[in-house]
Amino acid sequence: MSDFQRADSEEPLSFKEAPRPPSDITVFGANCTLHGLSHIFLPGGVTLRRLLWAAAFSTSLSIFLLQVADRVIEYYQYPHVTILDEMDSPEMYFPAITLCNYNSFRKSQIRRNDLFWMAGSLAILKDSHKKGLLNLLDFNKYSPPPGYRVNTTEIMSRLGHQLEDMLLECKFRGETCSHKNFTPIYTRYGKCYTFNSGQDGNPLLTTLKGGTGNGLEIMLDIQQDEYLPVWGETDETSYEAGIKVQIHSQDEPPFIDQLGFGVAPGFQTFVSCQQQLLLYLPPPWGDCKSTPIDSEFFSTYSITACRIDCETRYLLENCDCRMVHMPGTSRVCTPEQYKDCADPALDFLVEKDNDYCVCETPCNMTRYGKELSMVKIPSKASAKYLAKKFNKTEQYIGDNILVLDIFFEALNYEKIEQKKAYEIAGLLGDIGGQMGLFIGASVLTILEIFDYLYEVKLSKRIRSNILYIFGGNTKIYVLMLLPHHKQTWSCVLFHSHMFNTQTLHIYAEFFSQTENTLFHLMVSSCGNTGSAPLCF
Repeated sequence: MSDFQRADSEEPLSFKEAPRPPSDITVFGANCTLHGLSHIFLPGGVTLRRLLWAAAFSTSLSIFLLQVADRVIEYYQYPHVTILDEMDSPEMYFPAITLCNYNSFRKSQIRRNDLFWMAGSLAILKDSHKKGLLNLLDFNKYSPPPGYRVNTTEIMSRLGHQLEDMLLECKFRGETCSHKNFTPIYTRYGKCYTFNSGQDGNPLLTTLKGGTGNGLEIMLDIQQDEYLPVWGETDETSYEAGIKVQIHSQDEPPFIDQLGFGVAPGFQTFVSCQQQLLLYLPPPWGDCKSTPIDSEFFSTYSITACRIDCETRYLLENCDCRMVHMPGTSRVCTPEQYKDCADPALDFLVEKDNDYCVCETPCNMTRYGKELSMVKIPSKASAKYLAKKFNKTEQYIGDNILVLDIFFEALNYEKIEQKKAYEIAGLLGDIGGQMGLFIGASVLTILEIFDYLYEVKLSKRIRSNILYIFGGNTKIYVLMLLPHHKQTWSCVLFHSHMFNTQTLHIYAEFFSQTENTLFHLMVSSCGNTGSAPLCF
């Protein structure tokens, strides 16, 4: 007799309630470590106690989700904090010192050829200005020598103040130095000089102590008798006497016309410096530039390098030439182009066009804070001595001599650093704390939820493969498609259990010989245990 025939002759079964499968919500609620669920999902009907627990759990979950949303919003605002720290150092690199005379051209060195090309920019071509200079400024029958070509760079180099004439005394850390320790450089002031530039393979100088006498001390003669008379006003007209000084890092070019400070003759000026190391954050936490500089002139990005690069490109686009102080190999503007195009264009760019040159702050930069003080020189007691020493008059000493003393205040530097105020570790910590406080959960609790969802999905998947259920008094047969073997028909034998009188619930655990997998099955039937198929 076959199993199908024996099914009707079997004695009636004694049914008892089967254990619920893991995919059942009450089983999950009773075993989940999420606080409160075990009091909500219980067998039986709805009670006041279960409703109160459900309300408490919902409230706690809502507060938790609000806190999570607040923390996530805070994280995506990318806040940062600025930390100021003072760092000691056994020795420190001395900064680069760039200095320029306010007067760009020495009048004793100007030739007629120079005036022929430069008179327009010096405002000395008007008839009212020629009186008293007729011999030098009579260009009516003058023409440059045959083959003469104006060279703006050569003119500025030759007419500019020479440091060997200006520098009267020089000491660094108490040891004598000279003009050979300075590197010539061109700026908008013409020919200037940089001490400790680090160029041409020269090592950077260091200092081992703070305070006056442990840095650079120079005495300069600004040579006011070489200053050009002010015949009229131009964009380059200067009424000052003295030198312009900029203290900067060796990694950035001088931008002395914008960032320098003035030192007057007749005074000894003390400049106490403190190095500041600034570390900024790139986007989205900050707005510094972290990418390399896109320039054919500079390898290291700085704000001044960006400005000079931008100004150079602006003049090349508008004047088809560059100024002497600008980098590159393009043609240098002639004096006439300086007057007609370069100076007006650059002044317009600096003063009014703020959109063309947008230079971001570098993520790593060094600057020098300064405190200036000064005393009058010479004193009445030393005026005669200095006049005799330099073979000058006392009046000349008072009008032309200055002393500049630059030193570190102490062998320490300020480190100003931006740091992320809220990182991913802080976000996870806050979420974990709120999760534990309001719903008593952890990462493993989340894994339990995912495991439950997997059980539900697996149960639905097996249930969808059942094709036919039929049986007798003692046996129930299920005809189904085994997972991953859609072409295979199988008849699997189960033991059944009766849950109630209205609906047949079948919980079957079976072992598939084909899949070697243990499956859990819950089948709800709307029929009875007769030989007819069971609907579900």
